[in-house]
Amino acid sequence: MTEVGYVPLSCAAMTAKAVDTTTSKTPQTPRKQLRSAEEIGLALDRGAPVHFVLCLEGACDPAVERVVERAAEMGISVRRVAERQLRRLLPHGTQSQVLALEGPGPGASLAEVMQRPEVVWMLVGCGYPGNVGYAIRSAEVSGAAGIVVASDFDRTERRDCLRYGMRVDRFFPVHFADAAESLALSRTAGRTVVAVEDVGNDAPWQVDLSGPLLIVIGGEEAGIPKSVLAEADYVVRVPMNGFLPSFNLQAAMAIVMGERLRQTQPTTNTSSD
Repeated sequence: MTEVGYVPLSCAAMTAKAVDTTTSKTPQTPRKQLRSAEEIGLALDRGAPVHFVLCLEGACDPAVERVVERAAEMGISVRRVAERQLRRLLPHGTQSQVLALEGPGPGASLAEVMQRPEVVWMLVGCGYPGNVGYAIRSAEVSGAAGIVVASDFDRTERRDCLRYGMRVDRFFPVHFADAAESLALSRTAGRTVVAVEDVGNDAPWQVDLSGPLLIVIGGEEAGIPKSVLAEADYVVRVPMNGFLPSFNLQAAMAIVMGERLRQTQPTTNTSSD
């Protein structure tokens, strides 16, 4: 992230510029794993958007086979996978013969992604598919609504991005799109735009990152273009105390991502009387 000539907005300016997001919208189902035949069956009963089902190959419990057959009859994609593959998708220590995704699927349009309540990430001007792939995977793991890659990648490079991202695009919206178009859709959806750049005045933990945001990360060499920075409501700077002038974009993204998760996770009172 390279320094550019831009004066970030103050907290007061950001508050004044932020868009009102309290307009009435249709309630949206969060993206989540369904890890049992019972959970999947209940989701199907209430008409929840279930986009695919992964089932252990070979013979499964009767309840699992019934819900898999039901899902297939409803036109939901069902795939039999090896135990190792299913285990990699489950939280540590969790066992299940079936797994499903409830919520928006990977085919959601960019406009639909921007209407979601979760954060959306945008990478601008990134040049290395490996970095982009790791960022894509991190965005999905953190619970984002989707990610935009605004870079001049050719077809092969885009495929490499998805490969480095462990092909989470099978479960998660990844859009290779223009930055200006994405910003316009973000504004229409009422999102606050937060840029992560070394000209920012505030650290991530000094900013409210809990709302519906579009968080922008710049490329490895040129950082965020001035035209994109000019659209930001807020510019945050990740503190750097070493000799080198910049974090890798994945590290900067992870720091901001972790702070957003900290701010949005329910607090647990661990104190004892």
